Amino acid sequence: MALDTTIFPYEAPEKDLYELGEIPPMGFVPKQMYAWAIRRERHGEPETAMQLEVVDVPTLDSNEVLVLVMAAGINYNGVWASLGTPISPFDGHGKPFHIAGSDASGIVWAVGDKVKRWNVGDEVVIHCNQDDGDDEHCNGGDPMYSESQRIWGYETPDGSFAQFTNVQAQQLMPRPKHLTWEESACYTLTLATAYRMLFGHEPHDLKPGQNVLVWGASGGLGSYAIQLINTAGANAIGVISDETKRDFVMELGAKGVINRKDFNCWGQLPTVGTPEYDEWFKEARKFGKAIWDITGKGVNVDMVFEHPGESTFPVSTFVCKKGGMVVICAGTTGYNLTFDVRYMWMHQKRLQGSHFAHLKQASAANNLMVERRLDPCMSEVFAWDDLRAAHMKMLRNEHKPGNMSVLVQAPKTGLRTLEDALEARR
Repeated sequence: MALDTTIFPYEAPEKDLYELGEIPPMGFVPKQMYAWAIRRERHGEPETAMQLEVVDVPTLDSNEVLVLVMAAGINYNGVWASLGTPISPFDGHGKPFHIAGSDASGIVWAVGDKVKRWNVGDEVVIHCNQDDGDDEHCNGGDPMYSESQRIWGYETPDGSFAQFTNVQAQQLMPRPKHLTWEESACYTLTLATAYRMLFGHEPHDLKPGQNVLVWGASGGLGSYAIQLINTAGANAIGVISDETKRDFVMELGAKGVINRKDFNCWGQLPTVGTPEYDEWFKEARKFGKAIWDITGKGVNVDMVFEHPGESTFPVSTFVCKKGGMVVICAGTTGYNLTFDVRYMWMHQKRLQGSHFAHLKQASAANNLMVERRLDPCMSEVFAWDDLRAAHMKMLRNEHKPGNMSVLVQAPKTGLRTLEDALEARR
């Protein structure tokens, strides 16, 4: 559905390349653009892998949309794309360069000839799932199971760290007008991922009154998980690693908070039956008791919201209740996961992988933001020139609680419309 958009009239020259923050005439597509590009030979930390280049503006297929990027979100996809792990994006798309960025807010600038739901001038946010739309999973099933499913900005070469990006029309959603460009850009990937993890895996979809353990409760994923759990009438138990983050997590609506540094049961599981395992088991039980101090004696969590992976997975599978679910979407501390399978099969627990979200789930999550039921939890905004520094902070786990954005075509923070951006340039 095209939005009821009133395009503010303004004058601008037609050029082949615009400087950052310059707004072309509405709908005019220049030949080239600035972008932070990664090349295979530069794989490494973001500060060296990402380099500013002038590249061609993408051309559109019939079902694609070109978006003028006003701001972009910073998330771990940019770190992974730089490092080339867990896979190199070049192994997927095979293009000579890669533009990372899987979150953005912006303005529809051009549409393919088969696009019906969106018009030039519409203000949008972009969710990062793409597919070809021509198999059974995309037509009556779950598009996330399609063989053609891919993540824009990681498995495609044309992400949001550029003045323009091209996306499939079904990736667009209405932008919350009460948020600034940078606030609108920071939430979609982590919010939609958290939404599918919590509500997308029946019969273990979250229900009122249930208890959920949330790792990394102050981060991008965790901050939305806490809010979604609270909004659903369930109880979030947040895990932090820094006491300065406790109040932040409690203010989001957590029922309680646990500092994992008070325990020593992290990393791969020691061999079962050894003295090292016995020590781990004692510490894991202490961690479980800390959960009971919040939920009530003997009340284990119905669900564990997992993404650290290697360092936390043995404990996650232990503290989850009989018949409960451990749902995991990443492995930010490592991919070699270990656990004591006796507690898995005898207590009939479910291990569930989860990967982003399809449009219906992303749209449901976005509607909660549009309706002001959720806070974007934006912690920091970076200038375009500081994009690499933002990713280095994320790589080193030095970023503040919440979510980060980088300004692209928006000339400064606090702007909510194209008119604001044009006025700020004068």
